[in-house]
Amino acid sequence: MRLLGQVFTHRQHSGHPSIALLAVPLGLILAITLADAFSPRGVPLGPLLIVAPAITASFAGPVLTAAMGVVAVGALFSIGLTPPILLGTLYFDSQVISLLAVSAFVTVFRYLQGRHSRELTQVRTVSETTQRVLLRPLPQRIGPLRVASVYLAAQEQSLIGGDLYAAVRTPYGTRLIIGDVMGKGLPAIGDAALLLSAFREAAHREATLPDLMAYLDHSVCWHLAEPTERDQLGECFITAAVVDIPDEHPMVRMVICGHPPPLLLRDWQVTTLRATRPAPPLGLGEVTRPDYHVDTFTFEPRDVLILHTDGVTEARDAQGAFYPLAERAASWAHHKPSALISHLRADLLAHVGGHLADDAAVIAVQRTFPPAPTGTIEGAPPSRPTDEGDQDRL
Repeated sequence: MRLLGQVFTHRQHSGHPSIALLAVPLGLILAITLADAFSPRGVPLGPLLIVAPAITASFAGPVLTAAMGVVAVGALFSIGLTPPILLGTLYFDSQVISLLAVSAFVTVFRYLQGRHSRELTQVRTVSETTQRVLLRPLPQRIGPLRVASVYLAAQEQSLIGGDLYAAVRTPYGTRLIIGDVMGKGLPAIGDAALLLSAFREAAHREATLPDLMAYLDHSVCWHLAEPTERDQLGECFITAAVVDIPDEHPMVRMVICGHPPPLLLRDWQVTTLRATRPAPPLGLGEVTRPDYHVDTFTFEPRDVLILHTDGVTEARDAQGAFYPLAERAASWAHHKPSALISHLRADLLAHVGGHLADDAAVIAVQRTFPPAPTGTIEGAPPSRPTDEGDQDRL
C-alpha cells in the first residue's frame, strides 16, 4: 500500500498517470457495464459507475477525472439502452443527474486540491531555500581542519529551528560558533539569523574572543530590545560556545556563554572541556555585564573536537534516559568527522525512536596535520591537562 501511495503521489505531481493506473477505472466501468447486463432484473448496478471518476481523482488531474466521468455517463447510457430499456424514465434520469453531479464535484475538488498542492510545494521550496541560506552547510575542509556537521530540527517539515552554527576563516585560523535560542518556531529562527549574521560579520574583524563575544552580546541585546510579539513570551536569550582554532598553534581557545561544554576526543578518551568562568547567555549582557574569560586547551593532530547543543544530551529514550553522548563518542574516536557524525545521527534518532523533542546540532572538527613549530605557546596548556578540576575525563 505504501508503494502504491508513492506511485499515486508521484503521478499526481507529474501530471502524467501511467496506462496501468488508467486501466483500473476503465476496467471497473467495463466490469460494471457487463455485470449489469447479466444481472437479474431489479438489481441496478449503474450507480456504482461513480467509483471510476473517484478513483481517477486519486492519481490524475481534473481533466482526466472529468473525462472519466464522461466515460462513466456514456456507460450508464449504454446500460439504459439494454433491455429492459430504462432510458427516458424518471429513475434513469435521476441516475444520470446524480452521476453528473458527483463527477463534477470530484473534478472541482481535484482541481482545488491540485492548486493547493502546487502552492504548498512552492512555499515549501522557498522555505527550504531560505533556511539553507540561513544555515549554510559547513565545508568538509576549512584550512587545516576536517569538519562535519548535522542539524536535526524537532519541528516537522522544517530544516532548522532555534539551534545554529557557523564557521568563519580569519587571517590566523578558524572560528566556529554553535548556539541555542530559547524558544521554537519562527521567532527562534529570526533570533538565530541575527546571531549568525553578527558572527559572520565580526568573526574576522574582532582580534580577540572577548571583543567578539561583547559584539555578539550587544547585537543580540539590541535585537531583543526591539518591540515584537516576543515581549509577550517573557525573557529571551541565546546560549553559545565560540572556539578559535589557530592554524599555527596546536590549541583551541574557547568562550562559553551558558552553553554545554564541548568534548575532546583523543586516544580513545573523551574529555569535557569545561570553562573555568563561563559567561551568561547572549542577550543578558545589559543586566549582567559579563567578563568573557578565554579558556585554552591543547588541540593536536587527529584530535576531534565535538561542539553540540543540549538537544543532543537531553534527548530521552522511551524509558526517559538521556542520550550518553560522551560514552557513544568514545566508541567512534578513531573515525573521521564525517563518519562520526553519520554514526551519531543514526544512533541519536534510534535512541529517541525517530522523533526529537528539541532541535539538535553537532559539529565535529579534526586537525589534519601538525602546525608549524613556533616554540612555546603563551597561554597554552601542556599536552595533557594538569588541572583535573576543570575537565571531566571518561
